[in-house]
This record gives sequence, C-alpha cells and structure tokens, in this order.
Amino acid sequence: MKKVFLILFASMTLIACNTQQKERASGENGTIFMTEFDTPFGTPPFDQITFDDYKPAFMAGMEQQIEEVAAIINNTEAPTFENTVEALDNSGRTLSRVSRVFYGLRSANTNDEMRALAEELSPILSEHSDNIYLNEKLFARIKTIHDDTTGMNLTTEQYRLLDEYYKSFVRSGIMLSEVDKARLREINKDLSGLSLKYGNNLLNETNGYKLVIDNKEDLAGLPEAVVSTAASAAKAAGEDGKWVFGLQKPSWLPFLQYADNRDLREKLYKAMYTRGDNDNENDNKAIINDIVNLRIEKANLLGYESHAHYILDENMAKTPDNVYALLNEIWDYALPQAKKEAAELQKLIDAEGGDFKLQSWDWWYYTEKLREQKYNLNEEETKPYFKMENVREGVFEVANRLFGLSFRKLDNVDIYHPEVEAYEVLDEDGSHLAVFYTDYFPRESKNAGAWMSSFRGQQVLDGENIRPFIYNVGNFTSPTDNTPSLLTLDEVETLFHEFGHALHGMLSDVNYSGVSGTSVSRDFVELPSQIMEHWAFHPEVIKLYAKHYETGEVIPDELIEKINTAANFNMGFNTTELVAAALLDMNYHTLTEKTDINVREFEKMAMDKIGLIDEIIPRYRSTYFSHIFSGGYSAGYYAYLWAEVLDADAFQAFAENGVFDKATAKLFRDNILSKGNSDDPMTLYKKFRGAEPNPKYLLQNRGFID
Repeated sequence: MKKVFLILFASMTLIACNTQQKERASGENGTIFMTEFDTPFGTPPFDQITFDDYKPAFMAGMEQQIEEVAAIINNTEAPTFENTVEALDNSGRTLSRVSRVFYGLRSANTNDEMRALAEELSPILSEHSDNIYLNEKLFARIKTIHDDTTGMNLTTEQYRLLDEYYKSFVRSGIMLSEVDKARLREINKDLSGLSLKYGNNLLNETNGYKLVIDNKEDLAGLPEAVVSTAASAAKAAGEDGKWVFGLQKPSWLPFLQYADNRDLREKLYKAMYTRGDNDNENDNKAIINDIVNLRIEKANLLGYESHAHYILDENMAKTPDNVYALLNEIWDYALPQAKKEAAELQKLIDAEGGDFKLQSWDWWYYTEKLREQKYNLNEEETKPYFKMENVREGVFEVANRLFGLSFRKLDNVDIYHPEVEAYEVLDEDGSHLAVFYTDYFPRESKNAGAWMSSFRGQQVLDGENIRPFIYNVGNFTSPTDNTPSLLTLDEVETLFHEFGHALHGMLSDVNYSGVSGTSVSRDFVELPSQIMEHWAFHPEVIKLYAKHYETGEVIPDELIEKINTAANFNMGFNTTELVAAALLDMNYHTLTEKTDINVREFEKMAMDKIGLIDEIIPRYRSTYFSHIFSGGYSAGYYAYLWAEVLDADAFQAFAENGVFDKATAKLFRDNILSKGNSDDPMTLYKKFRGAEPNPKYLLQNRGFID
C-alpha cells in the first residue's frame, strides 16, 4: 500500500514531453517529470531524459507531495473518503513518475551514476515516506473515517482502499511513542540503504567474474550454439579468439549441463554460488546480519514476534506456522524423490567409470545425460523450435484466444535500449488497453533474473480510465552472429510466467492506484504468472508457436510428447532446492531476538536441520538471495509454492472446460486479473473457482501423487 516504498522495488519508467524538452533552459533539470508526457499514449520519451533530471525531479516531487498532504490535513471540512483517502491516493504523481523511470532503468539499464544516486536518495525517500505515514494529523482523519463508515455507502473497493491505508499507518508505527518513532525512522533509513548495497554488491560480483577458456579441448561436450555465444562474449570482453562464460544464467547453466571438463564445471559453479561470499569489498554477509537484526528490531517495535509475523499478517498465509506447514508437507514428498534422483545419477557416474562421488556441480551434467537416456530428449533438439520471437508471438496468441487481446508493434514511442520493443495492447472491441514493453536479453547494465513492472499504473482519474504501461524484463539466451535467440525449455516457461504478471497489470480495471494491478499480497501475486506456465507446453498451444527457426516446420508430435512425458523429470531436485530456499528465508525471518549471525554457519545449520543432501544446495544461498534481501520478498519466498496451490487448482477449470474456454477465461479475468487488490484475495478466488483451492493438484502437478 505504501506507494512511496512500493515504487522503489518496482522496475518502472516514465518520460517527458517532446515540446517540454525543447523548451527547457539550463538550470531547469527535472521539469520534464513535472507534467504528464505529451507523447503517444503518454509514454515515457526515454531519449529526452538526462541523468541530471532525476535528482531535481525527486526533490520537487517530494516537496509537491508534502504540500498535497498538508492540503488534506488543513481541509476544514469533516473527513470524507473523497477529501482524505482518495486525495492521499492521488498524491505524489510527480514523485511516482520520476521513481518509475529511475528505478526501472536502475534495474534494467543501469550505470555507476544511477547506482550512486540510488544510494544517495535512499535515506531521503525513506524519511519522506515516514513523514507521511507517521503524520498524526493525517492519520487522525483516516482513523475518523475508518472507525465509522456509517452512511458513506462505500463500495467494496473503497472500503478495501480505506482499510489498506489505515493498516499502512498502523504498520508504519503511528501508534508508537515519539522515542520509538524516532528509532523506527533510523531503522527504515538503514534498511533502505543496506538493501541497495546488497543488490549493488551482487551485480558487481555477477559482472566481475569471467571464466576465460583459450584451449578448444576444454569446450568438449558443449553444443555449437553455446560455443558460438561464448566466442561472442569473449570478443565483447576484448578476448577475441577465446571463449568466455559468466555468471548470468544463460551462460553458466549450459556450461554445467554439457561441458565434459569436470574441473571447469566445478570452477564456474563455485564462482556462481559464492557470489557475495568472498570476503571482499562486495561481500554481503555483514549486510545480511544487519538487515536481519534491523528487521527483528522493527517487528518488535511494532508489536510483532518476528519479521515473518509482521510480513505474513498482510498475506494470505497469515502466520509462520501456516507457511511451515505447507513447506514441510511438500518437503516430505520432495526430499525422498531427490535422494532417488541422486542415486540414479551416481549409478550413471559409476557405469561410466567415474571414480568420484556426485557433487552439486555435477548434477546438471549427469541429469542431461539421464534425460537423454530415459526420454531420448536433448534440449539442443528442442531449442531450434523455440525462437524467442516465436515464443513471444505464442504468448500473444494465448492472450488473444483467452481474452481477445491483440498486440500491435509500435514504432512511434521511445524505448530505453535498442533491444527493447514496444506494443500497443488492444482489447477484444479494439479499444486501447495498455502499452507493453519487452526487454529479453542479458547485459552488464541489467540485474540478473526476470521480472515485470510498470512505467505507469492503471487507475480512474477525473473520470478517465488511465491505462498502464507494462514491461517484462528477462535474461534469456542472446542471439549470435549465426543464430537467433533460441530458448531453453526453462526460458520458455519463464517468458510465459512473466507474461502472466504482465496480463495482471494490463487487465487491471479498478478505480484507485493503491489497489490496482499487481499491488496484491506476495502469495497471491504469483497466481496470474504461474497459471500461464500451464499453457507453455500444452499440446493444443505449443503447435501454435513452436516452429523450427530455419525450416518453419511445426514442432513434431513426437517431440511434444517427449517434452510433456519428461515434464516431471528431476522434479525432486527442482522442488527440494526451491523449498530449501523458502525455509532458509523463513528461518532468518522467524528469529525473535537480535543476535550476531554467522551467515555461513546459519545457512549450514538450517540445511542440516531439514536433512538437505550434500549434492543439492538451496536455489539461492544467502549472499545472492536478492528476493529476500533486496527484492521485497522477505518472509515471502514461500509465495511461489503457496500460489502454486492456487494456480494448479485454477488451471483445473481450464482442463475441465477446455484450455481456451472463453467462459472460464472471462471468469478468471473478471474476478482475478482485473480486480487488483480491490477485495480479499480468497474472496476473489472463490468467485472464480466456486471454492477454496484443493492442495492435491500441486502434488499432482509435480508428479508426487497420481
């Protein structure tokens, strides 16, 4: 709910009007953000924004919002929903504009200047937010309305917005003593800065390592496309004639899957999993200790037993006990399966005469061999059918068949990088719905991973339905001089996943920005994304987009069958590493008292406690677990599994009625995708499905039960 904080963690962008830029004189930096952009659809004109615009716009935006808040407080009329809650929701539009641009580009196309400015702004923005949410006069007006809504005839959405703002003030410490408020302000500033420092360290570590290979024999086992990509990376790094592998997933993962040289697999893998844990200037261990302890102190100040209790109070899960119950139940199915998979891989090693015990850096290599043995499926066989552009058209086609959406390439809006593409999204009746940006390839100026966010959110303002600007960012396999971008099965699934988030933003249709789009609880926000994964390889869907990049041949039925037959292969490993990370997150954030944390020992004890086998490590080790230490998912990584209970059950409706059933799609759009946080998430889910979700479908989905 806290708009000022939310925009800091969203990767968003906004821009200024062409005429404004031409007219502004020196000394007027930042004015480009002060009004709506006079561009097609009001999209950000990225090529007109300079670095020097950001700080002045931030400062002016904060000043403007403080004036708007003062106007609410000084209103002599009795507090009403319109003159208080709605007015607060509409405040800070300039600040939102510049924040969405700046923090969007800081994640997707950053540089040293932007990172330094983000650190400089962090305590200032934290203080600004506290100045609003610790303002007793403003809270008094909101509390007056919240305590008695008799005769106001509030809609469900309006009451939801009112309640969310009320809780935001309470959870921000408005009830605390002045001494405790002062301490809370210090904590918020420190946490904001530490989170940024953690992310900067991780980016430095990721970009700072390169495995340079100058002996062609060391490339044995690697597919030609992987070798070609590594040669291109070497050329870009000034190592022409060599091969370079880095710590971006599209680089390290295929090396671990296919490279015969075990020593080099170990070297690259250890570089990947020790990021932020090298006792150097980019080390994150002390930062983790500080973050965890500050979060404990903050939770205790606010009357919560732990940070997890504080976070979960606003989520569907509600309590740590409920989270642990889900994770432990899944763990009991996953760990035995992972042990069986490890034994199978060890047998394969032994059969080949390998005189060594399976290690974590061996898992992907022997898994690929076993997949080929069991299913006659090699990912290099599938990649030619998954040209990135075809997969993107595939998600567009799914959106068309489900919701009637169409996508029109735009050449008249600015983009922030040459690799970005922009599309107008049209509804079934031809009306404008959104602008959608795609940014799919890795570069050093981009954070690792994949995400969705918005350059502008959806709301109704002055009677006009303001439509959103949504973007998807990824780090998928790049094209080479010889081949286009050919995606792995995991990358295809990720593209569908992020597009599900995009639909949640595009189809938002509420009145107030505070409850629009993806501004829902962490364990509900993954429902729209994860349900989209079900369409990726469905036999009725895959033939619509999977075509050989050279011949245009539609993917053969035999290969589709192989992909789906092998869908749950290695699921013990996949689930175990995911649950292990979720449990590690919970273990940090259920601590109730401040303590001196040795991160390495804490992590080892947490994994020993659950019996994680040596051959597997958590999906994210502490020092590069950006979800929870710099990405807004603290005490929330479980959300992917909680939401899987929802998405597995929700897809059953399509499985029963037809994968492109219009009536089911309409129910999902009307009750989930369009509603944002305008009602309780379980209420919305039951309106779609008719009942609460059945957890058995998650276990079936992962192949643990029939």
